[in-house]
Amino acid sequence: MNANNVNRRDEEIVAQLTEIQQSLRLYVQSLLPGESAAGDVAQQANATIWRKRSDFTLGTNFKAWTFSIARYEVLNFRKRQARDARLVFSGELEETFADEIAERADETDRRHRALQSCLEKLRAKDRELLMHRYSSGGTLSDYAETSGRSVGGLKVTLHRLRNALLKCIERQLHTGEEAAGV
Repeated sequence: MNANNVNRRDEEIVAQLTEIQQSLRLYVQSLLPGESAAGDVAQQANATIWRKRSDFTLGTNFKAWTFSIARYEVLNFRKRQARDARLVFSGELEETFADEIAERADETDRRHRALQSCLEKLRAKDRELLMHRYSSGGTLSDYAETSGRSVGGLKVTLHRLRNALLKCIERQLHTGEEAAGV
């Protein structure tokens, strides 16, 4: 394979790997619930995926390939942790969990896309309130002070926004349409 083909192949792998990062991290976290090292295991999976990229056949199911690598990284992590007195599941049960979680990853992706679509339909000030509350780490009191609104009023608005987003997401998932409104 010449250098141009290798570069194009690597670019394609990077694009696909970037696209599935959230799903991959969620997959690893779900296989290691409550484990603070789940992020490290996901990073190790990324390193292994990159190292083995030449084994992947373009045009086949990239997500399934990466999830199988991530699953082995989780198993390797658990083997290293075996000396701890933690709860250990049987291999059969772990395989059942892994298969079920992989199936749910697509559902999680669809829900995330629906949430993004529904957020885009909100007024800018409502999006700003939600982002402040759930992304910035700032307090509602801080936001109330800067926006000139009461904390109680913001709580009511947040409750309404969460309900509207839930309904919008459910509508989009039910109809499969990106065009469903909030």
